[in-house]
Amino acid sequence: MDLQTGIYQNHVKKESWRTVLTLAYQSLGVVYGDLSTSPLYVYTSTFADDIEHSETNEEIFGVLSFVFWTLTLIPLLKYVFIVLRADDNGEGGTFALYSLLCRHAKVNSLPSFQSVDEDLSSYKKDIISPPPRTFGAKLKSTLEKYRVLQRLLLVLALLGACMVIGDGILTPAISVFSAVSGVELAMAKEHHKYVEVPVTCIILIALFALQHYGTHRVGFLFAPVVMIWLVCISAIGLYNIFHWNPHVYQALSPYYMYKFLKKTRRGGWMSLGGILLCITGSEAMFADLGHFSQLSIKIAFTSIVYPSLVLAYMGQAAYISQHHDIQHDSRIGFYVSVPEKLRWPMIVIAVMAAVVGSQAIITGTFSIIKQCSALGCFPKVKIVHTSSKIHGQIYIPEINWILMVLCLAVTIGFRDTKRMGNASGLAIITVMLVTTCLMSLVIVLCWHKSVLLAICFVLFFGTIEALYFSASLIKFLEGAWVPIAFSFVFIIVMSVWHYGTLKKYEFDVQNKVSVDWLLGLGPSLGIVRVRGIGLIHTELVSGIPAIFSHFVTNLPAFHQVLIFLCVKSVPIPHVKHEERFLVGHIGPKEYQIYRCIVRYGYRDAHKDDIEFENDLVCSIAEYIRTGTAGADKNLAKQVEDMIVVGTPSTILDGIQLCEEEGANMEIPETSELREIQSPRGVRPRKKVRFVIPQSQKIDKGAREELGALMEAREAGIAYIMGHSYVRAKQGSSLMKKMVINFGYDFLRRNSRAPTYALSVPHASTLEVGMVYHI
Repeated sequence: MDLQTGIYQNHVKKESWRTVLTLAYQSLGVVYGDLSTSPLYVYTSTFADDIEHSETNEEIFGVLSFVFWTLTLIPLLKYVFIVLRADDNGEGGTFALYSLLCRHAKVNSLPSFQSVDEDLSSYKKDIISPPPRTFGAKLKSTLEKYRVLQRLLLVLALLGACMVIGDGILTPAISVFSAVSGVELAMAKEHHKYVEVPVTCIILIALFALQHYGTHRVGFLFAPVVMIWLVCISAIGLYNIFHWNPHVYQALSPYYMYKFLKKTRRGGWMSLGGILLCITGSEAMFADLGHFSQLSIKIAFTSIVYPSLVLAYMGQAAYISQHHDIQHDSRIGFYVSVPEKLRWPMIVIAVMAAVVGSQAIITGTFSIIKQCSALGCFPKVKIVHTSSKIHGQIYIPEINWILMVLCLAVTIGFRDTKRMGNASGLAIITVMLVTTCLMSLVIVLCWHKSVLLAICFVLFFGTIEALYFSASLIKFLEGAWVPIAFSFVFIIVMSVWHYGTLKKYEFDVQNKVSVDWLLGLGPSLGIVRVRGIGLIHTELVSGIPAIFSHFVTNLPAFHQVLIFLCVKSVPIPHVKHEERFLVGHIGPKEYQIYRCIVRYGYRDAHKDDIEFENDLVCSIAEYIRTGTAGADKNLAKQVEDMIVVGTPSTILDGIQLCEEEGANMEIPETSELREIQSPRGVRPRKKVRFVIPQSQKIDKGAREELGALMEAREAGIAYIMGHSYVRAKQGSSLMKKMVINFGYDFLRRNSRAPTYALSVPHASTLEVGMVYHI
């Protein structure tokens, strides 16, 4: 059963206000866990070294003013009111923007892309060419013309993805460590430092160890935990405001930012790296758009999250403004403003909220890596769908353990929120800068707005983010180098994999065998045809792969039915089931050789089980029926000698496959159904029948072809897969040899095989090896 997709969810979400409010409540645990825990460490990081709290309160009021306006301008104005509208068929995130731009400008980095893919309903949705002689039209033609600009656009998207991965390493460390840091107020100072790091490490290990169970088992706890946390921090904030300094609201004036910078100068500018942490997790509002709806995310932020955070920060500032000696007995942080009797309960709630926030960013990291892998920019990894009903809940074992090791290394290596904050801040602001750059292109290319509006968007938000970026970058030696190092490694891995994949596909295209070569073998093909179906996996969407000619040359025999199967991704989030399969003949019908292209979106769950095999056989059977009787517009679309065929579940009056153990089992006849049975010959191991509605008419030739297909299905399926050894050809540059012979080869040997290769039975698998000199 296919997982529930974002398109279907978005349709359901718009049904009623009750649904919208329910989604808004659920989004608290998934989207806002990270953002809501930022009060734990913002003031601590800001007052770490660069500035000190004085009796004039200009520093604390200036920081509060910066926090308030940063929260207002970035998450509220930029994301809630502008960026959320730039969804890709209901999906959000860096790659959603990149996919949107690729389709509007007809720029695509996938080598297997076909013009027929542009006819997908999700691909064409809302795509309108910009008016001629406008800046948008000129920009579109420039992007399509210059390949270097296309590569820069891809590198920009990859940079954003790498920083999201870096954030997935740093956020759990700083969130849990800051939550646990409250222990220091309840213990002797000489002992708390020996407790914080071990406790944090234990919690992190438990968090990553439980990832394989999936969030759906405990996900119902996420929203209540974050809700309780937000209620508690806002209530404590209100208490501190009225009890300590009711006039703290005056600090919300932008004038206090000017006073702050005037007094602190360079130290104040450097402290912006700590203030920046107040918007950590804001990108999740856009990245997790596919699981909710725009309206639900907006309602949750504007009505609950935003006011709660503002009250929490105001309450902390009110308390600190009346306690000027606080820096001498403990660090400025969240727990000093919590009444002493409530500290232990708040520590427990804070740890739970930090775990929820960390869970959300880890899941987001899995999703971005899945998208990169689907678009050919990351080595193949094992993707486990932890829920059979809820789309997007995935687990990647290799990435999970890598994240855990790196997260523990950051925690043990830094052991304080100051350097963790410097590292996390740079990762956060870099992702936001990437989003701002891509959004400016979306405004011109996709929304067809004035270039002046795009420039204003970049200048306004880009200037704010560039200011924070410079303040974070200046802390390079104090922790900010960590996300840069992580991103450098990941972007090298992605670039090497993408380059090697492109070169390998180019070799396949250049060395593919033409259909004429196959036809030249004669009607009998001069080859022994054995019973069964030969399923040849290939990445080519046209022609016959060199692997097959290599196989036939050395072993002149293959199966009575051949299927060249290509499983590929297209640059849209979801492909509808009725548009999944693209089927056609290779050569004359009597050769019984077919090509089947299975298309998935970058957020779709790949089916690789027995149900997929049945869908594949049924799609070919449906092609045989519609291909001979004429293409039915309701069921199929004729495109370049291939037909778009849906899955059996989407064609109610189409062919259905029925399999039974043993040859003597029968299906009761009805007035509406009739059967095509396999020819009587050798007793099959399994009875296979195609059940066809009585209303469908099939001619004699199609009936014979269907009978042959069923006979082959009864005999079983053999899986023929290529195994290539890629080497740089002679005369290549030293750089190319290093990239291909060492980098790409290492990644290929240590990456997972495609999902379909993992699920097929070993007894039915035949692997054909070839050396690719590229």
